[in-house]
Amino acid sequence: MLIADTKLVLRLYLQPAAAMSDILDQSSLFFASATVLAVSFVLGRSIIGLSFYIPLLILAVAYVPGILVITGLAGRLAGGFGSSFQRDYAPLLTCAAASWTAANLPLLLVVWFLPQFFAVAGGIAYLYFAVLIFFTVRTVFGTGNGAAFVIVCLSWIPLVALYFVWGPLRYLLSWLASPFFLFFIFYYLRGEFANLGAGLRSRQGFRRNLEAAAVNPHDGETQYQLGLIYQRRRQFTEAIRRFQNAVAIDPSLTDAHFQLGRIAREQGRFQDALTHFQTVVNQDERHSQSEVLRELGALYISVGQFEDARHELAEYVERRPYDPEGRFHYGQALERLGKTTEAREAYGLAIEAANLAPPYLRRVAARWGRLARKQIH
Repeated sequence: MLIADTKLVLRLYLQPAAAMSDILDQSSLFFASATVLAVSFVLGRSIIGLSFYIPLLILAVAYVPGILVITGLAGRLAGGFGSSFQRDYAPLLTCAAASWTAANLPLLLVVWFLPQFFAVAGGIAYLYFAVLIFFTVRTVFGTGNGAAFVIVCLSWIPLVALYFVWGPLRYLLSWLASPFFLFFIFYYLRGEFANLGAGLRSRQGFRRNLEAAAVNPHDGETQYQLGLIYQRRRQFTEAIRRFQNAVAIDPSLTDAHFQLGRIAREQGRFQDALTHFQTVVNQDERHSQSEVLRELGALYISVGQFEDARHELAEYVERRPYDPEGRFHYGQALERLGKTTEAREAYGLAIEAANLAPPYLRRVAARWGRLARKQIH
């Protein structure tokens, strides 16, 4: 286990996206934390004033919670902050700790053999740490590249906040470090500390069960579920492979065709996307609450078939009049056809639908409301 976890950290240098996914599935919070302590201990012996526990403390109490807050404010967390903290804190801390270790391991060589270049090497190490956090955010939260980049750029904010409260915090920690306080903290809060790792254990247990079930060559649903995991992590090559396995096992698995079409459209493979969406329509045009019609409409807009887009989207908004994304794309189709007045009306309805969205959909819906406002103005 120790060797396997070490290989995962080293693999971050060559395949950061795939390695981060495997760390999330296979590594442990204990190992990731221990490696941070070990590397910072060795660095601390060479750098005056660096306590070995400081990097892990900063990651655990400031940086990772800060990223959770920033991601929540950006509307990228599923559920409320409390539930997302319990679900995502341990996975995020595990990946962030592995990233810190990978970024700082080369500094050991610099400290030992080229100490005069430590400042330059340290700057490079933390730039590389930011790159690895980019892959961490994509993997844990399933965000796109743009959202992950913005979150990483804003992740310095909790570190600045920590700088201003570091004095009082360090004084408080000096009291809490006494054996008396540590005993009572452990006694009364051991259940809460155990729950912090529940999110990671739950993810890894679910993944192991799926992989075990995938051994069955006739279980297309399991292949589909594994594809969803990879799709959420933006690992589209593996997601496509899993979805293709699913439809090879069961060609009537509409969900897999639908996801293959969505990935193909996002990647600009419009003919492949059309083929899969047409399969979905043939099997069940009301699949996923008729969302296939919305996807087809957006696809037709991308390839310049605006009348076809208008036809599909008109049917979709009739079935689901309060979907802001559908209303926005309908407005796009009308605008491209020169129907300016009708397009403005569709954009206005998209804004209204975004404002009326239920709380759990409001942040996602707000994006389409903002885009519609830009088109109107």
